[in-house]
Amino acid sequence: MLNKLWFSFFFISFLSAAYVGVIQGNTEVFSEVVEAIFAMAKLSVEIALGLIGVLAFWSGILKLAEKSGLATGLARLLEPLFSRLMPEVPAGHPALGYVSMNMASNMMGLDNAATPIGLKAMQSLQTLNPLKETASNAQILFLVLNTSSVTIFPITIIMYRIQQGAVNPSEIFLPILLATISSSIVGLASVAFMQKIKLFNRVLMGYFIGALLVLAGLIFWLSSVPFNELATISSSVGNGLLFFFIILILSISMLKRVEVYEGFIEGAREGFEIAVKIIPYMVAMLVAIGVMRASGVLTAIVDGIGWCVRLFSIDTGFIDALPTALMKPFSGSGSRAMMLETMNTHGVDSFVAKMAAVMQGSTETTFYVLTVYFGAVGIRRVRHAIGCGLLADIAGIISAILVSYWFFSID
Repeated sequence: MLNKLWFSFFFISFLSAAYVGVIQGNTEVFSEVVEAIFAMAKLSVEIALGLIGVLAFWSGILKLAEKSGLATGLARLLEPLFSRLMPEVPAGHPALGYVSMNMASNMMGLDNAATPIGLKAMQSLQTLNPLKETASNAQILFLVLNTSSVTIFPITIIMYRIQQGAVNPSEIFLPILLATISSSIVGLASVAFMQKIKLFNRVLMGYFIGALLVLAGLIFWLSSVPFNELATISSSVGNGLLFFFIILILSISMLKRVEVYEGFIEGAREGFEIAVKIIPYMVAMLVAIGVMRASGVLTAIVDGIGWCVRLFSIDTGFIDALPTALMKPFSGSGSRAMMLETMNTHGVDSFVAKMAAVMQGSTETTFYVLTVYFGAVGIRRVRHAIGCGLLADIAGIISAILVSYWFFSID
């Protein structure tokens, strides 16, 4: 699957560049494509090197969580849930604890912690994988949930809107929450369909209803917070919990008489090795994405969607926000640049800029996450992971469009 997909990125980009250069007469496109290759190759290494310190630190902390038994204890708490979603993972296995911590970090918008914990979860699931180069059912479910996970605190997006001078920076909070819930539901349902997981049973429904009640209570509380304080409160709560989590792991490790310094160094060494290992995978995928962008493929897709929309006399108010949506599955920095460009062009409080912000928060970077997580454990055959992940992305984007029309008035 990845072989054909990666080749298609380059081949389609070549056809697009040939059309733009030969038919349209813009010969600069070839220079732009080559420049994109070198720029994205450099960026790939810079991203991986930038991850070294973060991965080393969190891998060290998580090694202590493993040695102290905290990860196993957390896994036992969620055993009824994951025994049905990931039946091939033994009860109480540490991987389930890491999966839980990763989901919590994503919900809190703590990207710096979510990625290292997610890599640890993927490594732990890999120890149970009988076919080391083929993604297991549990790994696919985890990856799809990770790429579509509910974001309760879209801290970064709110901060960008504050910087751009938005009148009400946090008004995108609830639309993003609704859109990301939609993508998560579709992602889970698609994987359940492929893996024949029965979602409608009392245990799973109990967990889901409980989660929805907690979520509703959180929304009710946040709705009473002044918008100019929401980003600050979100950041303070998230980072406060993160620091508490670190102290908790260290304290329990000391009580269990774990050699905390030696254990941390052991885990940090593993984190360093992971950061180096993912460089080739990141170069391969990010270069392909850069070539697609520089060759005009993404522009052509947006133009094609616009033509179809106008053909059926549908409102075209969302078209200018689509570059953010189309870039998001491939590159977080690319989609962020598209969102900021939309804000600068149309105004931060314009309908299309608000929609672009909701699109930015509705899904995750599917190909980036797939590349990093599967690359870290050497998986080459991803089975239905890409299809389910992209289906969740599409659901998130469609939901972002619909809720934006619902919540915001068109200029």
